Amino acid sequence: MCPGQRAVEVGSGTGSSVQRLATAVGPDGEAIGLDANEGLLAVAEDRARRAGSAARFVHGDVHAAPFADGSVDAVLCERVFQFLDRPEHAVAEIARVLRPGGRVVLIDSDWSSATLYPGDPEVLRTMESMLAGSLHNREPLAGRKLRSWLAGAGLTVTGHEARTLFLPYDMFLNAGLLALTDLAVAHGEITAEQRQQFLAGLADAQRRGEFHASVTMFAAVAHR
Repeated sequence: MCPGQRAVEVGSGTGSSVQRLATAVGPDGEAIGLDANEGLLAVAEDRARRAGSAARFVHGDVHAAPFADGSVDAVLCERVFQFLDRPEHAVAEIARVLRPGGRVVLIDSDWSSATLYPGDPEVLRTMESMLAGSLHNREPLAGRKLRSWLAGAGLTVTGHEARTLFLPYDMFLNAGLLALTDLAVAHGEITAEQRQQFLAGLADAQRRGEFHASVTMFAAVAHR
């Protein structure tokens, strides 16, 4: 980012990244967070105000971004596309609002790479398979598709990399694993007893320092 530019984060959450963008673009630039969750927007606005940040936030949907054609220098979007119904349309909207030479960075997970340990091998295979399926997210394989979506929107992909993200026990459990094990029982993939033993085993592994959960994250950079 350069001073004076206009930067947008799609799916800005509580706004930490937008505050960093605001610092990068300086007083002559503009940093905007776009999010569909009004509760998160309120939190982000309050945090920015308390920090004395110039970051600002708008309510909206990336499928219909509230920005004029060619009006944005840079777009950042992290871990949003795995939840979208129409990712190709969302990328087309990002391409629309970018100025010539503008850049976009997309970061997302590929849940087919998820690994869990320890547990009964059959249950582990079931849970890892469910993480990679549509019961988990609408686009669980989003990470591997980022380059294709960007190129399909007419953007030039200039960078692509992958890194392993290790998931903390409490975050992973509360962010989706508990709900996913409930779904596994409801769909007859595992029994209630297997669920109880699996979760108890993970909790015990956490106490021993042996718990492992990871997923591969992909980042793709492109410009217009």
